Amino acid sequence: MIEHRCGVGERGGFLLRLREGTWAGHILEHGALELQNLSGMRTGFGKTRGTSVRGVYKVAFRTRQERVGRAALVAARDLLMAAVEDGPFDVAASVAALREMVDSLCLGPSTSHIVDAATERRIPAIRLTDGNLVQLGYGARQRRIWTAETDQTSAIAEGIASDKDLTKTLLRSCGVPVPEGRMVDNEDDAWEAAQDVGLPVAVKPYDGNHGRGVSLDLKTREDVVAAYHLANRKGGGVIVERFIAGNEHRLLVVGRSVVAAARGETAWVSGDGKANIIELVDRQINTDPRRGSGEDFPLNALAPEVGAEIILELERQGFTAYSVPAEGQKVLIQRNGNVAFDVTDNIHPSIAATAALAARIVGLDIAGVDLVAEDISCPLDEQRGAIIEVNASPGLLSHLKPAGGQPRAVGAAIIDHLFGLEQNGRISIVGIAGSQGATLIARLTAWLIQITGKHVGLACRDGLYLDSRQVDKGDCATWDAGQRLLINRSVEAAVFENGSRMILGEGLAYDKCAVGVVTGVRGHEGLAEFYINEPDQLYAVLRTQVDVVLPDGVAVLNAADPRVVEMAGLCDGTVIYYGLAEELEAIALHRSAGERVVFLKENSIVLATGTEEATLLPLASLKPAKAAQPESVLAAVAAAWALGIAPELISAGLMTFDSNPKKTNY
Repeated sequence: MIEHRCGVGERGGFLLRLREGTWAGHILEHGALELQNLSGMRTGFGKTRGTSVRGVYKVAFRTRQERVGRAALVAARDLLMAAVEDGPFDVAASVAALREMVDSLCLGPSTSHIVDAATERRIPAIRLTDGNLVQLGYGARQRRIWTAETDQTSAIAEGIASDKDLTKTLLRSCGVPVPEGRMVDNEDDAWEAAQDVGLPVAVKPYDGNHGRGVSLDLKTREDVVAAYHLANRKGGGVIVERFIAGNEHRLLVVGRSVVAAARGETAWVSGDGKANIIELVDRQINTDPRRGSGEDFPLNALAPEVGAEIILELERQGFTAYSVPAEGQKVLIQRNGNVAFDVTDNIHPSIAATAALAARIVGLDIAGVDLVAEDISCPLDEQRGAIIEVNASPGLLSHLKPAGGQPRAVGAAIIDHLFGLEQNGRISIVGIAGSQGATLIARLTAWLIQITGKHVGLACRDGLYLDSRQVDKGDCATWDAGQRLLINRSVEAAVFENGSRMILGEGLAYDKCAVGVVTGVRGHEGLAEFYINEPDQLYAVLRTQVDVVLPDGVAVLNAADPRVVEMAGLCDGTVIYYGLAEELEAIALHRSAGERVVFLKENSIVLATGTEEATLLPLASLKPAKAAQPESVLAAVAAAWALGIAPELISAGLMTFDSNPKKTNY
């Protein structure tokens, strides 16, 4: 916990607060955060506030998975109470249980890395399943990933990649060097194929991965037959091909470029005349701190007594796992695998070009290209190197956490591939909060956006709408309804009504918005169950809508409410004030500074930027229901203006909008 900066803003900040004396709820917050960190789910944000009830706190903290976060909160409470009551608490067991939950419930390491890279680009993410299917971006600008597959990864390309024989045929036809070989049906056919291509050979499963079932440098019938049976265990077929001398490499191709490369190493032990091979492996190989199980270990621990590939390799050398090699005698334990040593900076340009070509031939936008070469810094044709496989959905861990060399930002490369350098996956989002006319503002704003030609989603108290079509009735100013809009691939803009109760009980459906509207700070009397008992507390709730405005976005604020005006300083973007009169202090000051305001002048709607004015139309020309709520109309006009909608279109939209939700429009 020494790393927790807390409100002090420096390392050790929380411990300083603890020594000075702090709330129990504050300690609970940091306990929940650190238990998550110890379980392997890094997080850091938290905030605790007291309530009007002694001993009752509001504790908020970030979690990447709700069930894990809730379990961490319970564990943190038990730990805190054990400390208060001087009782026992098994931290190690609690962390182990949380780690197990993280492993089973959280995103896998490859997917998580890509999502983190998206977050760095301020691209929002929504997890669509309990697995690794994730949406990046919102609505029509979204992209989807599933581990290292994207929505550009075609099923045909995946099918080709899984057919190793077809892959080799296509690569060879395009001039990519591949080892000679073919599919075989039985052990006799395997030996015949080995003789045809020329010894030594490699034998591998037709649909294998991660080097499982692969045997290399086979020179005798006995070895080929044994390797055939090992490779045939999965029942998917066996390939015999010419053995390529050299180290195995994995090149990660994203788009049209190689973005990372890793090299493998063979594993040997040296005999001492006393210990058997199991003991030698444990002493000379498995003691390496980089070896273990799980994503924190780039190299696997080896088990010569149970690993089928290792057992076969030992038999070829005349050993078993229980043999005792003579002193100084070297024994090969593993030929392939351990592809976890970064060599990205050493790739010869021609090899990178060949790997990228191989991925394009198969049709994969992201591919793991396996090749064998003695020296990756030299062209393949100078060393009889060859590409042996092209894999869809490649693992990223060997590039993220290599056993040696520099980690590579492969997640950032994938995000750049999906979104380019400029896009952020965002659609135009308008959020409306406050106590005055939010539903009408939401519906009118959605209509003003729709007449520009965009497909618009609307979630408000009157229902859920796609364009002018009501798809769900009843109160849809909810988080669930909002999520439905954000995952809809046809939605180009979305408008959300956000009531105070919804913000407190569920939270906003989106992370950031282009426009945030706040109409008024009233109604705290109905929120006692949330320990909201005074206007200042409601202010802290409604300011959320301004807090999430993007730096290039706009806050639309009611100039007649002093508490709403105070929120201007919280906005990372710009501000448009609206009000019934240009004499309102906030409007006058804002306008004198050259900023934008919306107001009524001689009963007509006026858009002003500094001294420049554009008059839209008289309020009296609107239908009675709208004219009766002029502040709501002004708020919607300001929101539309903030989105860059032309005044002429805004006027047309005001004239054609029907406030009756049962009609064809909003």
